[in-house]
Amino acid sequence: MHTWVPFNAFVILLLILDLILLQRRHRGISTRSALWGSAVWIALALMFNVGIYFVSGKERALEFLTGYLVEKALSIDNVFVFLIIFAHFRVPAECVERVNLWGSLGALILRLLFIVAGVALLQRFHWAISPSERC
Repeated sequence: MHTWVPFNAFVILLLILDLILLQRRHRGISTRSALWGSAVWIALALMFNVGIYFVSGKERALEFLTGYLVEKALSIDNVFVFLIIFAHFRVPAECVERVNLWGSLGALILRLLFIVAGVALLQRFHWAISPSERC
């Protein structure tokens, strides 16, 4: 549990830095810049995966990598949904970055709330998923 505190602090710090840098720019992001930014975040995730391998073993590292790849695939799918929504509502190109930023922050906050609520429900109603206590 103690390793999650510095990890989460590091991720929050990186997100804040990223958001401050994004807020300073009022122009669109170039393809090259987006690719470099994605490469940096992917490299950080893979370095974290290596850390998991050495601290928790091969199985945990494989679980993390599998979850990361699934999440990455789902996020790429979301890009197409965003493009359709932005086109439908005719969001101006200069506003896309800001709308995407606030939408992403909202999604992160809602995801956190749902995870906390799910954990609370599972702790309260653990019998609902425990196979030994059914019937």
